[in-house]
Amino acid sequence: MRWSRIQQSPGDQNLTFENHLDSDTIMIFHQHIPSFPLNQFIESFVYYRGFEPDHRLDRLLPDGNVTLVIDLKEEPQHIYDNETLQEIQACRYAWLSGIRNMPITIPSGKDSEMFIVQFHKGKSLPFVKTPLHIFTDHVVDGSIPFRGLIHDLRNTLQDQLTIEEKFHSAERYLLECAGRNLEVNPFIDYAVSHILQSPGQQTIAAICDKVGYSQKHMIHLFKTHVGMTPKSFMRVIRFQKVIGDIEQSTQVDWSSIAYQCGYFDHAHFIHDFRHFSGITPQQYLSVKNDQLNYLPVA
Repeated sequence: MRWSRIQQSPGDQNLTFENHLDSDTIMIFHQHIPSFPLNQFIESFVYYRGFEPDHRLDRLLPDGNVTLVIDLKEEPQHIYDNETLQEIQACRYAWLSGIRNMPITIPSGKDSEMFIVQFHKGKSLPFVKTPLHIFTDHVVDGSIPFRGLIHDLRNTLQDQLTIEEKFHSAERYLLECAGRNLEVNPFIDYAVSHILQSPGQQTIAAICDKVGYSQKHMIHLFKTHVGMTPKSFMRVIRFQKVIGDIEQSTQVDWSSIAYQCGYFDHAHFIHDFRHFSGITPQQYLSVKNDQLNYLPVA
C-alpha cells in the first residue's frame, strides 16, 4: 500500500522496470509524468505490482504531499496505530491521503497492485475542489473528493490491457475532473517553490511582503491550497531536507545537518524529528532503508 515508491528529482523522466524475483514472480514498476497541462499539477502517475518486501508494515513520514491511491485488487488495505500496530481504518478501492503533520503506519505494499497519483505540493485543489485542510492528517474514501466517478476510473484502469493505456485513461479522467479550474495560483506557487528551495532560510513575513498579502490572508490561502499553514508546511519541508541530507551523508554530523536545515538549537531539532518520525535521529539511522520516507516497523 505504498503511496509512492520513488523520490523524483527534477531531471527524472518516465521510469519503467521489471524485476524477476523468482520463476513465478515479476515486480513491475512504471512511472509516468503526464503531459501539459497536467504536469503543472501532477508530479507523476505510478503503477506497480509484484512488490515482495520482507516486512509487513511501513511507517510513512510526513512529506508535504497529497496523494490519490487506487487499489486495483479487491481486498481492503488498512491503516494501523503507530504505537500498538492495531488496525484503525480500512481503505477500499480508492482513497485520498491528505498532507500530514504526523507519520502514518500502512502496509508495506506486499501482494499489492496500485495506481498512484502524486500531486505537486499545493496543486491538488483543482481536482478535489475542497479546501485541503479538510483532509489534513486524514485518509478519506476517494468518492468524497472525486465523487462516484473515481470508481469509473478504477474500473477503466482494471480493464485496460496495457500500462500505457492506464496512464492515458488517468490523464483523460483528471483533465475532465479539473475542467475549467486547471489554473495555477501564482501566489501559492511562488511561496511553495521558495519554501521547497530553502525551508530553513525563508520567513513567512518575507514571503508575504513579496506577494503583497497579509500573513492572515496567506495562512488562509495555504490552508485552502496546501492543507496547512505556511509555518507548518515549512516545518514539514525542513524535516524532509533533514532526512534528504542524511541520505546523502556518508558520515552523519547531526550538528551540521541541524544548522544547515535551519535549526538553531539541538533541542528544537530533536523535538521536530521525534514529532515527524516518532523516533530519535539516532534510532532513524538504525531502522531506515533505501526507501526515503518509509521505515519498516513490522
